Amino acid sequence: MITYTIKKIFDFLSQSSYLVIRLSFILILFVIRADYSNSQSQNQISNFEKQKIVSDNYLKNIYYNSDTTIDIKYYKLNIEIKLNPNYILGEVTINGLFKTTSQNSFFVDLSNAMIVDSIRQGDTLINFSHNSNIIFISNTRQNIPNNGFSIIIYYHGLPSSSGFGSFVFGSNNSLPSIWSLSEPFGASDWFPCKNTPDDKADSSDVWIKCPGNLTAVSNGTLREIVNSDSTKMFKWHNKYPISNYLISLAITNYSVYTNYFKYTLTDSMPVVNYIYPEIINTLKPLLDKTVTMLRIFSNSFGLYPFIEEKYGHAQFGHLGGMEHQTISSMGYFDEYIVAHELAHQWFGDKITCKDWHHIWLNEGFATYSECIYVENVYGQTAFQNYLNSKMLTAKKAIGTIYVQDISSINEIFSANRSYSKGSMVLHMLRGIVGDSVFYNILRTYTSDTSVAYKNATTENFQHIAERVSGIQLDYFFREWIYGENYPKYNIIWSYSQLPENFCNVNLTLTQSGNTYPVYFTMPFELKINTDYGDTTLKFFNNALVQTFNFTVTGKPALISFDPGNKILKDKFGDEPIEIVSYSLSQNYPNPFNPNTTINYSIAGNVYVKVTVYDVLGKTVAILVNGKQTAGKHIINFNSHNLSSGIYFYKIEAGNFTDVKKMILVH
Repeated sequence: MITYTIKKIFDFLSQSSYLVIRLSFILILFVIRADYSNSQSQNQISNFEKQKIVSDNYLKNIYYNSDTTIDIKYYKLNIEIKLNPNYILGEVTINGLFKTTSQNSFFVDLSNAMIVDSIRQGDTLINFSHNSNIIFISNTRQNIPNNGFSIIIYYHGLPSSSGFGSFVFGSNNSLPSIWSLSEPFGASDWFPCKNTPDDKADSSDVWIKCPGNLTAVSNGTLREIVNSDSTKMFKWHNKYPISNYLISLAITNYSVYTNYFKYTLTDSMPVVNYIYPEIINTLKPLLDKTVTMLRIFSNSFGLYPFIEEKYGHAQFGHLGGMEHQTISSMGYFDEYIVAHELAHQWFGDKITCKDWHHIWLNEGFATYSECIYVENVYGQTAFQNYLNSKMLTAKKAIGTIYVQDISSINEIFSANRSYSKGSMVLHMLRGIVGDSVFYNILRTYTSDTSVAYKNATTENFQHIAERVSGIQLDYFFREWIYGENYPKYNIIWSYSQLPENFCNVNLTLTQSGNTYPVYFTMPFELKINTDYGDTTLKFFNNALVQTFNFTVTGKPALISFDPGNKILKDKFGDEPIEIVSYSLSQNYPNPFNPNTTINYSIAGNVYVKVTVYDVLGKTVAILVNGKQTAGKHIINFNSHNLSSGIYFYKIEAGNFTDVKKMILVH
């Protein structure tokens, strides 16, 4: 999921309450005893400490418990939309299995804002109570074959709206626009369910009855539309396993635009877009890029996981995107968010994080998929620039990527940590194992039967990465997922002449002290430029201060630490300031909507001003206004408040000026 909202909105969200504390069982903590050896490397997070992080937070978040005694197999939502006043009539079928043979009751989750009218098992009304956002159901084991149950819950009401929306009665151009966005805890705001991502139903149906002038969209395949008086019933069926928060609906007066992803010479899958009528023609060129993305991601990760159904977009009223299975809900469109939500179909939908502590398995993977898309479509330079922008925000991450407090929406969906820094973990893994092994890891991960169409933790992904690569990676995941911050390297080097044009290089690498771990263990590369040419060597850094000696041919003039930008880091001392000339590059992409990148270089430490003008010469934005150091610089320009059209951006740096044209297309 991507959400484009200003910080004040997130600050407001962090003050709201989204979870209800439910002490439904007594949790027994087993105290783990461990001894620390004096020889234990100071920078490593021990298995004891890692386990402590996980177990302590499991205790801290016991309100996150669902009923662990049942296994959900199927949901059928039969929802009727009522307007003026707004509410829903619901009839939800839940099929499941008891995990024990002795129990005769269980519970599911539903907000107290909804009123439960009755619950049936077959022709029998069964007893229940509804309080503290739980429906407690009893007397369900009479005449039940195969230790299973099937109940129908009848309810009604106006859903509460928590998290990023849950369920919203909105409008677009004076017509109803009704939509859901249940991640992370909002599904039980509008339908009864086991409100946890780790119990996937094997399949689902969503039947939606709404006014006849509207179109209702949901997961999977549209099996039937039933007309009745002034209403329509849309019957959607999903045949794949699905987590409760990925079940969705979106309803308004959509226009429909369909393209096709041809994945063999004879087979294709519909890519169906449900878009507000007033902007569908404008969006068609962008929506067509989805087919290119499907091809790139299918080659990189394995075939699109819901190939027998569809992929598509349903426009809705939230300013962002949400990866509902087979039909991403979109309140905002550019090619990067489209790529992000599509990638979630593999990472988030096919494989879902077991709990929100491991959300980076969803969001970090989808964010790095944006980088993969840029690399495939726009080339290496654009890829490195896009990568740099993610690294800049990743460096702002506070705390561990493993989410310590899942009671906070801000903590789960931290843009700096879960998204950007999570994506850089994948980039660094790619640097360690190499491109071909990295993509083999991803394809193996998405096809491994232990996690495919199921759930995963960091450790599941780690074990698959180790098996495919043949490399022990425990140090890597411990420090990057359960540790904090990133390495800051200082490089000091010198050389001495040896016979026959050889030189001995002495390089000392020092990391600034971190808190946890004290230092990062990482393989790294050095590029040595000599009068005989360039040489790249590989080393392994596993100490706070470490010296490396090696021999090269010719006199070294320049040493570059991590020349391929494979590590999230700061570095000092490996090379002199690169001598550059004054220049202003063409923005990319161009045309753009709404984000674009502007690169420029300055040859001295001078006052720099970068201004954006409209075609009338009116200043619409000042992007830079101050003194900067010599070198290359990058600006990420966001045009949210501007209308489509031609704009100009101008640089003034010392005596240097230049102007370029860019085109904004909504």
